[in-house]
Amino acid sequence: MHFRSEGVDPGRDGCRVPLPWAGASAPYGFGTDPEHEPWLPQPADWSSLTVEAEEADPQSMLRLYRDALAIRRTRDDLAGERLEWLELGAGVLAFRRGEHTASVTNFGPVPIALPAHRGEVLCSAPLEDGALPPDTTVWLEI
Repeated sequence: MHFRSEGVDPGRDGCRVPLPWAGASAPYGFGTDPEHEPWLPQPADWSSLTVEAEEADPQSMLRLYRDALAIRRTRDDLAGERLEWLELGAGVLAFRRGEHTASVTNFGPVPIALPAHRGEVLCSAPLEDGALPPDTTVWLEI
């Protein structure tokens, strides 16, 4: 859009850049020809956010999403449309899927106690003494 409008309309160029694939510096594996580098600059501190770096980090967002997708394919509870909202208090979004799976997200400022469950299937961050920290989601086996 920026080039087509001769610089008048930036379009979405200001909010999207090429994905960082690999390496320690821009363009992070997105093209190898220095004469044809991406026209949108990539932040200098993105080396820890490349696909290559996140694949190696068991706590990365990429690994979390890949694990979640793999779990969704194997759990019958997550294949259907059935959903039941659970009331766990202010700042908490919780629902049950199927007979054996619940999702709990803590949007509040302090850790919360989890409902009765048999185990954790997936968690976006470590639990704190069995409690769900702020800004964290857990899938529970119930």
